[in-house]
Amino acid sequence: MPVSRTLLAAALVASAAFGLTACGPDDSSDQGAGSGSNNPATAAPTAAPTSAPAAPTGSPAGTGKPAPTGASTPSGQSEEGFCTHGPLPAGQKWIYPGKGTTTTTLVYKDTKDVCGVDDVGFDPVGADKTAAFAPTAKGHLSSVLAPPKDVNLADLVKHVNECIATPHNEKGSYPCSSGDYKVAIDASGKVTELWERAHS
Repeated sequence: MPVSRTLLAAALVASAAFGLTACGPDDSSDQGAGSGSNNPATAAPTAAPTSAPAAPTGSPAGTGKPAPTGASTPSGQSEEGFCTHGPLPAGQKWIYPGKGTTTTTLVYKDTKDVCGVDDVGFDPVGADKTAAFAPTAKGHLSSVLAPPKDVNLADLVKHVNECIATPHNEKGSYPCSSGDYKVAIDASGKVTELWERAHS
């Protein structure tokens, strides 16, 4: 009788192993992997993973945001590139011209950086300031439609005042820049150059 029980137990184990293998998922990568045995009852069970799965490489744990890599995104912008403007030479800053600008005096507000879709943006902040134009002050208009254009002080002030009156003026090859201008101010506090930033 003990022999019958041993044979019965062995048969049950073999049947159970065969039944589990037949009902398990079809993993074709296990077939022909080199165990050399076609008997499922003798195949060694696979060890369960002992470590947690690796975190996805695209984001820091728990942030839900892409990890900064310094590389360009598919749209051509780096993750950090549209919230802070690059460093400027001494004496230069981004400003927002205001009403009252004449060929002798620039009226403006300082600006703060704001995140933009295509590039950093600038919002005017604080009270109006004034700075005298140097007699040799130069102006530079920019456009995505035409090459940059150097203009004299009178033409620069005319363009600035037209854009203050009609901020979304799209006429001509040098449309209004939404108020984004870079200014150079010398040690005496006079404006020596003013650059309009092109907008698409």
